[in-house]
Amino acid sequence: MRLYHSPTSPYVRKVMVLLHETGLLPNVTLVSTYGSPIDPGNTPLEANPLGKIPALEYRAGAVLYDSRVICRYLDDLAGSGLYGTGTALWSRLTIEATADGILDAALLIVYEWRLRPEERRYDPWIEGQWAKIDRALDMLESRWIAELQGPLDAGQIAVACALGYIDFRHGARDWRNTRSHLSAWYAEFAKRPSMIATQPA
Repeated sequence: MRLYHSPTSPYVRKVMVLLHETGLLPNVTLVSTYGSPIDPGNTPLEANPLGKIPALEYRAGAVLYDSRVICRYLDDLAGSGLYGTGTALWSRLTIEATADGILDAALLIVYEWRLRPEERRYDPWIEGQWAKIDRALDMLESRWIAELQGPLDAGQIAVACALGYIDFRHGARDWRNTRSHLSAWYAEFAKRPSMIATQPA
Protein backbone atom coordinates (compact mmCIF):
# COMPACT_ATOMS: atom_id res chain seq x y z
CA MET A 1 0.00 0.00 0.00
CA ARG A 2 1.07 3.60 -0.64
CA LEU A 3 -0.04 6.49 1.60
CA TYR A 4 0.20 10.02 0.23
CA HIS A 5 1.46 11.76 3.31
CA SER A 6 2.53 14.98 5.02
CA PRO A 7 3.79 14.83 8.62
CA THR A 8 2.05 18.07 9.63
CA SER A 9 -1.41 17.08 8.35
CA PRO A 10 -3.67 16.15 11.28
CA TYR A 11 -5.80 14.02 8.98
CA VAL A 12 -2.72 12.07 7.92
CA ARG A 13 -1.76 11.76 11.57
CA LYS A 14 -5.05 9.97 12.33
CA VAL A 15 -4.17 7.36 9.73
CA MET A 16 -0.58 7.09 10.93
CA VAL A 17 -1.63 6.57 14.56
CA LEU A 18 -4.05 3.87 13.48
CA LEU A 19 -1.32 2.21 11.39
CA HIS A 20 0.96 2.17 14.44
CA GLU A 21 -1.76 0.84 16.73
CA THR A 22 -2.83 -1.95 14.37
CA GLY A 23 0.69 -3.02 13.39
CA LEU A 24 0.05 -2.29 9.70
CA LEU A 25 2.70 0.41 9.31
CA PRO A 26 5.32 -1.95 7.77
CA ASN A 27 2.85 -2.69 4.98
CA VAL A 28 2.65 0.94 3.87
CA THR A 29 5.05 3.05 1.80
CA LEU A 30 4.84 6.76 2.63
CA VAL A 31 4.82 9.15 -0.33
CA SER A 32 5.65 12.74 0.67
CA THR A 33 3.22 15.34 -0.67
CA TYR A 34 2.65 19.06 -0.31
CA GLY A 35 0.06 21.56 -1.49
CA SER A 36 -2.63 24.02 -0.46
CA PRO A 37 -6.14 24.99 -1.60
CA ILE A 38 -4.64 27.56 -4.00
CA ASP A 39 -1.65 25.49 -5.16
CA PRO A 40 -1.98 21.71 -5.34
CA GLY A 41 1.80 21.31 -5.40
CA ASN A 42 2.59 17.64 -5.92
CA THR A 43 -0.68 16.41 -4.42
CA PRO A 44 -1.76 13.40 -6.51
CA LEU A 45 -4.84 14.77 -8.26
CA GLU A 46 -5.17 11.57 -10.25
CA ALA A 47 -5.62 9.74 -6.92
CA ASN A 48 -7.88 12.31 -5.29
CA PRO A 49 -9.41 14.98 -7.56
CA LEU A 50 -10.19 17.07 -4.46
CA GLY A 51 -6.47 17.64 -4.01
CA LYS A 52 -6.46 16.51 -0.38
CA ILE A 53 -4.45 14.09 1.68
CA PRO A 54 -4.35 11.46 2.99
CA ALA A 55 -5.00 9.20 0.04
CA LEU A 56 -4.28 5.48 0.22
CA GLU A 57 -3.49 3.36 -2.81
CA TYR A 58 -4.50 0.01 -1.38
CA ARG A 59 -4.03 -1.96 -4.57
CA ALA A 60 -2.91 -1.11 -8.09
CA GLY A 61 -5.20 1.56 -9.51
CA ALA A 62 -7.50 1.61 -6.46
CA VAL A 63 -7.35 4.60 -4.11
CA LEU A 64 -9.25 5.53 -0.96
CA TYR A 65 -9.38 9.10 0.31
CA ASP A 66 -10.70 10.99 3.31
CA SER A 67 -9.14 9.97 6.61
CA ARG A 68 -12.40 8.49 7.91
CA VAL A 69 -12.72 6.19 4.91
CA ILE A 70 -9.06 5.15 5.13
CA CYS A 71 -9.24 4.50 8.87
CA ARG A 72 -12.35 2.34 8.46
CA TYR A 73 -10.62 0.35 5.71
CA LEU A 74 -7.45 -0.18 7.74
CA ASP A 75 -9.42 -1.14 10.84
CA ASP A 76 -11.30 -3.72 8.79
CA LEU A 77 -8.09 -4.97 7.19
CA ALA A 78 -6.41 -5.43 10.57
CA GLY A 79 -9.53 -6.82 12.25
CA SER A 80 -8.79 -4.54 15.19
CA GLY A 81 -12.38 -3.60 16.02
CA LEU A 82 -11.57 0.05 16.71
CA TYR A 83 -14.96 1.13 15.39
CA GLY A 84 -17.00 -1.56 17.11
CA THR A 85 -20.53 -2.54 16.16
CA GLY A 86 -24.06 -1.57 17.10
CA THR A 87 -24.40 1.38 19.48
CA ALA A 88 -20.63 1.60 19.94
CA LEU A 89 -20.13 2.09 16.19
CA TRP A 90 -22.47 5.06 16.02
CA SER A 91 -20.94 6.67 19.10
CA ARG A 92 -17.43 6.33 17.72
CA LEU A 93 -18.41 7.65 14.31
CA THR A 94 -20.06 10.66 15.95
CA ILE A 95 -16.99 11.33 18.08
CA GLU A 96 -14.78 11.00 15.01
CA ALA A 97 -17.02 13.41 13.08
CA THR A 98 -16.81 15.87 15.98
CA ALA A 99 -13.01 15.64 16.00
CA ASP A 100 -12.83 16.09 12.23
CA GLY A 101 -15.11 19.12 12.51
CA ILE A 102 -12.65 20.60 15.00
CA LEU A 103 -9.86 19.97 12.52
CA ASP A 104 -11.82 21.50 9.65
CA ALA A 105 -12.39 24.72 11.59
CA ALA A 106 -8.83 24.85 12.92
CA LEU A 107 -7.38 24.37 9.44
CA LEU A 108 -9.61 27.09 7.97
CA ILE A 109 -8.20 29.51 10.55
CA VAL A 110 -4.67 28.55 9.50
CA TYR A 111 -5.54 29.10 5.84
CA GLU A 112 -7.08 32.48 6.64
CA TRP A 113 -3.80 33.61 8.19
CA ARG A 114 -1.42 31.98 5.73
CA LEU A 115 -3.16 32.30 2.38
CA ARG A 116 -5.35 35.39 2.56
CA PRO A 117 -3.69 38.82 2.26
CA GLU A 118 -3.64 40.61 5.62
CA GLU A 119 -5.91 43.42 4.46
CA ARG A 120 -8.56 40.88 3.43
CA ARG A 121 -8.63 38.80 6.61
CA TYR A 122 -11.95 38.82 8.44
CA ASP A 123 -11.55 38.42 12.18
CA PRO A 124 -15.25 37.72 12.91
CA TRP A 125 -15.05 34.78 10.51
CA ILE A 126 -11.94 33.47 12.30
CA GLU A 127 -13.69 33.77 15.66
CA GLY A 128 -16.73 32.03 14.22
CA GLN A 129 -14.53 29.06 13.35
CA TRP A 130 -13.06 29.06 16.83
CA ALA A 131 -16.58 29.14 18.31
CA LYS A 132 -17.26 25.84 16.52
CA ILE A 133 -14.15 24.38 18.12
CA ASP A 134 -15.15 25.69 21.54
CA ARG A 135 -18.60 24.12 21.34
CA ALA A 136 -17.21 20.81 20.13
CA LEU A 137 -14.64 20.69 22.93
CA ASP A 138 -17.37 21.41 25.46
CA MET A 139 -19.36 18.50 24.03
CA LEU A 140 -16.37 16.17 24.32
CA GLU A 141 -15.85 17.28 27.93
CA SER A 142 -19.46 16.91 29.00
CA ARG A 143 -21.03 14.20 26.85
CA TRP A 144 -18.27 11.98 25.50
CA ILE A 145 -15.60 11.88 28.19
CA ALA A 146 -16.72 8.46 29.50
CA GLU A 147 -16.39 7.00 26.00
CA LEU A 148 -12.96 8.57 25.61
CA GLN A 149 -11.82 6.99 28.86
CA GLY A 150 -12.67 3.47 27.68
CA PRO A 151 -10.53 0.98 25.75
CA LEU A 152 -8.73 2.29 22.67
CA ASP A 153 -11.02 3.07 19.74
CA ALA A 154 -11.11 5.13 16.55
CA GLY A 155 -12.94 8.04 18.19
CA GLN A 156 -10.17 8.45 20.73
CA ILE A 157 -7.54 8.51 17.99
CA ALA A 158 -9.46 11.20 16.11
CA VAL A 159 -9.94 13.38 19.19
CA ALA A 160 -6.30 13.06 20.24
CA CYS A 161 -5.11 14.12 16.79
CA ALA A 162 -7.50 17.09 16.82
CA LEU A 163 -6.27 18.24 20.23
CA GLY A 164 -2.68 17.77 19.12
CA TYR A 165 -3.33 19.97 16.09
CA ILE A 166 -4.84 22.72 18.24
CA ASP A 167 -1.70 22.66 20.38
CA PHE A 168 0.49 22.65 17.26
CA ARG A 169 -1.18 25.50 15.36
CA HIS A 170 -3.28 27.34 17.95
CA GLY A 171 -1.27 26.97 21.14
CA ALA A 172 -2.14 30.48 22.29
CA ARG A 173 -5.78 29.45 22.70
CA ASP A 174 -6.14 27.93 26.16
CA TRP A 175 -8.56 25.12 25.38
CA ARG A 176 -7.68 23.28 28.64
CA ASN A 177 -8.83 26.07 30.98
CA THR A 178 -12.43 24.89 31.47
CA ARG A 179 -12.02 21.26 30.38
CA SER A 180 -10.13 19.47 33.13
CA HIS A 181 -11.37 15.97 32.24
CA LEU A 182 -10.54 16.29 28.55
CA SER A 183 -7.18 17.84 29.39
CA ALA A 184 -6.27 15.01 31.77
CA TRP A 185 -7.39 12.38 29.28
CA TYR A 186 -5.31 13.91 26.48
CA ALA A 187 -2.23 14.21 28.68
CA GLU A 188 -2.30 10.44 29.17
CA PHE A 189 -3.27 9.53 25.62
CA ALA A 190 -0.46 11.68 24.20
CA LYS A 191 2.04 9.37 25.93
CA ARG A 192 1.14 6.47 23.67
CA PRO A 193 4.07 5.45 21.43
CA SER A 194 1.85 5.95 18.36
CA MET A 195 1.24 9.58 19.33
CA ILE A 196 4.88 10.27 20.15
CA ALA A 197 6.02 8.75 16.83
CA THR A 198 3.60 10.91 14.81
CA GLN A 199 4.00 14.23 16.62
CA PRO A 200 4.37 17.07 14.09
CA ALA A 201 7.41 19.30 14.26
